[in-house]
Amino acid sequence: MGTDDTVAGSRRTAAAAVRGRPRQERALRTRELVLQAAARAFADGGFPDVTVLDIAEYAGMTKGAVYFHYSGKEELAAAVSQGFYAKLRELAEATEALGLPPRERVVEYLMRTAVAFRDDVVIQAGARLQIEHSQIGSALPVPYHEYTDILARWLLEDARDGRPPQALARVLVSAVFGAQHISWILDGRADIVERIEEIVAATLVV
Repeated sequence: MGTDDTVAGSRRTAAAAVRGRPRQERALRTRELVLQAAARAFADGGFPDVTVLDIAEYAGMTKGAVYFHYSGKEELAAAVSQGFYAKLRELAEATEALGLPPRERVVEYLMRTAVAFRDDVVIQAGARLQIEHSQIGSALPVPYHEYTDILARWLLEDARDGRPPQALARVLVSAVFGAQHISWILDGRADIVERIEEIVAATLVV
């Protein structure tokens, strides 16, 4: 093959890649739309009662379009759960970037988590899927460990009152996730921020 043929072939390959890029971007957007629709469906109805058709209707597309991106609601539940923990991790990273002292950092993280429970559908769905994990036919991330470890690491930097950081972190995680569940059942999480403020006032002195 001559040089001209090689150059022409390279140009055709590059042009094909450029043409394919918008299609890939659309596919990614559609996949994210399906994931958000699944999160809303799981948050509203719970995993056992939600069908792929429900998710398709939330997304405004056909069941076939949902199945093109995900094998079923089990895979979607796992993806939503992974998104839940990723969002909690992002909240921790954003909190850490503020450069606050350790105890204030813990408080900020708890309050950001409260707002996320109130406003973010992926967080709401992830919390519900944790409760329903025994009814889901695919493995979900192990709950609570990473959140506990983050709090314990920060508390270790400021063990001002002699309480073991790991124990205090476990108490905080139990309180926060328990409060969000109670707030969800009683008030649709409308009062979750106030409940977390009460936890902070009772357990942390800033």
